[in-house]
Amino acid sequence: MSQVVTRFAPSPTGYLHIGGARTALFSWAYAKKMGGEMLLRIEDTDRERSTDAAVTALINGLKWLGLDWSGEPISQFARATRHAEIAHELVKKGHAYYCYCSPAELDQMREEARASGKPPRYNGFWRDRDPGEAPEGVAPVIRIKAPLSGDIVVEDHVQGKVVFKAENLDDFIILRSDGTPTYMHAVVVDDHDMGVTHIIRGDDHLTNAARQIVIYNAMGWTIPEMAHIPLIHGPDGAKLSKRHGALGVEAYRQMGYLPEALRNYLARLGWSHGDDEIFSTDQMVDWFSLDGLNKGAARFDFVKLENINGHYIRESQPEYLYDVMVATAEELGRDEDLAGLRGNRETVLSALPELQPRAKTVLELIDLAQFIYAVRPIIADAAASALLTSDSQSLLGDVAETLRGLNEWNVPAIDAAMRTFAEAKGLKLGKVAQPLRAALTGRTVSPGIFEVMVLIGREETMARLADQTGA
Repeated sequence: MSQVVTRFAPSPTGYLHIGGARTALFSWAYAKKMGGEMLLRIEDTDRERSTDAAVTALINGLKWLGLDWSGEPISQFARATRHAEIAHELVKKGHAYYCYCSPAELDQMREEARASGKPPRYNGFWRDRDPGEAPEGVAPVIRIKAPLSGDIVVEDHVQGKVVFKAENLDDFIILRSDGTPTYMHAVVVDDHDMGVTHIIRGDDHLTNAARQIVIYNAMGWTIPEMAHIPLIHGPDGAKLSKRHGALGVEAYRQMGYLPEALRNYLARLGWSHGDDEIFSTDQMVDWFSLDGLNKGAARFDFVKLENINGHYIRESQPEYLYDVMVATAEELGRDEDLAGLRGNRETVLSALPELQPRAKTVLELIDLAQFIYAVRPIIADAAASALLTSDSQSLLGDVAETLRGLNEWNVPAIDAAMRTFAEAKGLKLGKVAQPLRAALTGRTVSPGIFEVMVLIGREETMARLADQTGA
């Protein structure tokens, strides 16, 4: 078997959306598994909608997701001369022809087809006509000669054997009158020239496969193996939309998801390895096969994604998470968080093992770390404010008095003092710890409050308590 070559071929009309990211992941994983390579082709023939900014966003999205490719990205638009060359070669071979029909004539054909109960399409008017009949001054299109009878079979790794009746295909255009190729034609020429052996793409391309096979057969080229994967649906079973999560991968980065978590989650959307939910990228590559791709549509579930992301946050090294937190704060323009994180690196790193089990996203990590660099006086959120009653503020005044008498400032010393204090007041420890947490962090959730006090230090602890008690 020749070396496996896959390709990811997005159109640069927007960001790398989640469906495209999954297609890229599967193409990349299969190439890695088989010791082959994945190529990147930018299908930029739609010049009005294709932008350099979108190309950059696609490439950055793939890089953030951790997917690489061989060689430089290939521009489909830059290969227009080659596409035209093959179209004219097909005419010389007798497998394509020049069509001089005007838009008005094509409209009339469609109306006549509708009137007779047939599909509204081109009727092959110029298919076998003498080119000498061509009208002067009319730039023709080139149409492929689709087979008039028989079956066109797509042997698909996911969909199985899919049969299309040739009689249902028309002689579709492969080269426009201005000399530019149609998508259907350009894709085939590019895949052949790039040596693509396996095409993995959405099942919305399945009907395209039948037309593309016509071009492969006309040129006598080997048809790549194909795997048409079902599109991702929302939790309600409808086609994935922005309200479901059909966003660019940069949006997931900004929402605080880790690339390794997103890779893991996307792999489970349409592919499975037994009941395994959590697995490394190396495991995925090792286990991956086209036969493991699912025929049924996968449903996007933010809850599952968050749970998987939480797992990776818990398992990550603090130094790695710190860098991601800084990058996220910078990207989102959260200047106070950025300054606080950068100015308190060692403290944040010390706190992260306490914070990681409490967070499912990087944004939650940043929020949880804010107590370290919060500017006094601490502004409590609604839940924390509810705990700071006049009674609890009075209690905190007594707590401050007890803390002033401590000789040592570490977790065991603070813990012992607070337990003794609570017992003397006839209170459970939580009745002391919760208002203390609200006063020191402005939140009802934080690392252990005694750990918090050690992290921010004695001086800052006493100052924050003074702000609450006036003592």
